[in-house]
Amino acid sequence: MTRFLRWTALAAASALLAAGCGGGSSDDGKDGLSWGRCKATADAPAPSSEWQCATLKVPLDWSKPDGETIGLALIRAKARGDDRAGSLLFNFGGPGASGVSMMPSYAPTVSRLRERYDLVSWDPRGVGASEGVRCRGDKEIQAAESVDVTPDTPAEEKAYFADAADFGQGCQKDAGKLMAHVSTADSARDMDRIRRALGDDRMNYFGISYGTELGGTYAHLFPKRVGRMTLDAVVDPAADTVGHAKNQARGFQRALNGYLESTGQDPQAGSRKITALLRRLDARPLPTGTPGRRLTQTLAATGIILPLYSKDSWPTLTSALDAAERGDGSELLALADGYNERDPSGRYGTTTHAQRVISCLDDRQRPTAAETKRLLPEFERISPVFGTFLGWDTAGWCHDWPVPGQHDTPEVSAPGAAPVLVVGNTGDPATPYEGARRMADELGKGVGVLLTWRGEGHGAYGSGSDCVDATVDAYLLDGSVPKDGKVCS
Repeated sequence: MTRFLRWTALAAASALLAAGCGGGSSDDGKDGLSWGRCKATADAPAPSSEWQCATLKVPLDWSKPDGETIGLALIRAKARGDDRAGSLLFNFGGPGASGVSMMPSYAPTVSRLRERYDLVSWDPRGVGASEGVRCRGDKEIQAAESVDVTPDTPAEEKAYFADAADFGQGCQKDAGKLMAHVSTADSARDMDRIRRALGDDRMNYFGISYGTELGGTYAHLFPKRVGRMTLDAVVDPAADTVGHAKNQARGFQRALNGYLESTGQDPQAGSRKITALLRRLDARPLPTGTPGRRLTQTLAATGIILPLYSKDSWPTLTSALDAAERGDGSELLALADGYNERDPSGRYGTTTHAQRVISCLDDRQRPTAAETKRLLPEFERISPVFGTFLGWDTAGWCHDWPVPGQHDTPEVSAPGAAPVLVVGNTGDPATPYEGARRMADELGKGVGVLLTWRGEGHGAYGSGSDCVDATVDAYLLDGSVPKDGKVCS
């Protein structure tokens, strides 16, 4: 279980590509940016030839702009139309999602935007090909599956916090001095360097999930450089560590209730049934079809969460829960493995590693075990199914972290910026709708413009609403700003 649950829904996760950067140079830009063919990696072939990759050097420490540098991996596909408006930079969330890997698979969703924009994304610092951090090896990650993340005894509690501290030490060993320079503010400054390297006067940007916090931070730091900016699936900028966990407990319980109602079940009764299953798994994990692996309580909860990201995946959840009730944990384990980026050979991705390194540098709050225990009843009232997991996560996520956090909440006020389109989905599980209104308010009067979709799933654009898609397209393509408070049903 992770605090800022990433954007990658089940359908998107299966479509990811991995693209390396480099190759022969062409089309030299400013700041030494050279575009060439994307290389294949050990995990996947290169994307089609319409995609180009490059590496941009930026300061490791932005307080020392002439000091040591690191490389950021970028990917782009040029605009198809003649009436080019510039570049549109995408961040897909996390923190920790690889834009280089995700941009080609997301491009069909935003194909209309490519008529006027070069589609551009990047691996933020500490992610993927941009000095990506790996805190543990595959065997260590699998071994940690046995750690109880909702400890019930002093021994389980000791093991839980020891594992958390060990993870942080592994991150520090791998990242070194980069560990103190992967904050959201660092990445926002990188974005402005990317803007300059692309030759754009203004930042045109599409941020999803955590990418909304990154976009808000950019708008605060560089309000006069904001062009057309869309923030979809909005992280609440007013929430601290505990607040985010409560928001997600509320959002995932809300989504679970919607799922249960869609299957003809009473949400309270259905939640009690799932809670009882998780309680049984805490005492006795289920066998699976994979030798040496069993479905634990934690893996089951992770497997339940993943299909809640998209309504299209709800039938998958029904099948997995039915199988678990029959004593077979294979389907929930497969869902958990999809979330945890574990492939059939036992190799794990590192999105959650970067996610933890970035968010623990951002967040100053470090709840203790005692503070968490006092909060657990409230978490359980918010979500009978997920509350305990997310409550304990507040204490374990950044426990004994090697570097201090920077703030309680991010600063996103952007007086003087151009209008920013903030898109909220009332059924969003990972970034509940209430955060969108707060983001629009905190950006400032005349800056934050709220668009609401009464839908389900994480994110609104490209999720089936012609109204949302047309409104966002009109804003990004033509500069048509909708009325604040517009609602799409």
